[in-house]
Amino acid sequence: MAQIQDFTDNEMWLIQTTLQERYGEDRELHLGDSEIRLHSADRHLTVCPVAIWEHKDCHFVVIKSGESRYRCMFYYRSFEQFGTGVDEFEDLAECVVTLLQTEADKARESEQEPQTNNT
Repeated sequence: MAQIQDFTDNEMWLIQTTLQERYGEDRELHLGDSEIRLHSADRHLTVCPVAIWEHKDCHFVVIKSGESRYRCMFYYRSFEQFGTGVDEFEDLAECVVTLLQTEADKARESEQEPQTNNT
């Protein structure tokens, strides 16, 4: 099983700095590994490093899928998972900023949806 190299110190700094700018405070960043198929035709899984953080009730995930290759998603509950519409980024800053913007748009959209009243 192939394995992708861990996030570098520069990549970690970029994520943490972007989160600091977004939230105005430090976010606890959790690191781990995930086994994913890099290509839909792959028969084998590849171990990829992941960076995860939370804000309010949302969980954010950035997966390093290769040298200068990143995937991302966010979710509120395990059955409510969302992507950015971009399968893979070549720029980590663009990946993280797009992820944060997409979630902010989704949160704003959810707030604007009319609430149903079943009384």
